Amino acid sequence: MKNITDLFIELLKTFRSIEPANREFRRLMDEDSDLKALYAEWCESEGYSERDGFREFAEEYIENQSSIWDTLTDYDE
Repeated sequence: MKNITDLFIELLKTFRSIEPANREFRRLMDEDSDLKALYAEWCESEGYSERDGFREFAEEYIENQSSIWDTLTDYDE
C-alpha cells in the first residue's frame, strides 16, 4: 500500500458513504494489526484522534471533492 489515504479513498469510492466505509475500515483494522499500527501512526502525524481520524479525513475529502465540482460549475456559468 503506497499510502493509507489511498485505502481511505478506495473505501469511500466503493461504499459511497462515510459510515459504511468507516465500518469496513474498522473491520479491516480488526483483522490486520499492521494496518492498525499504520493508522495509529498516521493519526498521530496528521493530528487526528484514532477514534475519529478516518471520519474526519472522509468529511474533508468529500468537502474538497464537492468544492472541485462547484468550481467547475462556476466556470461554466
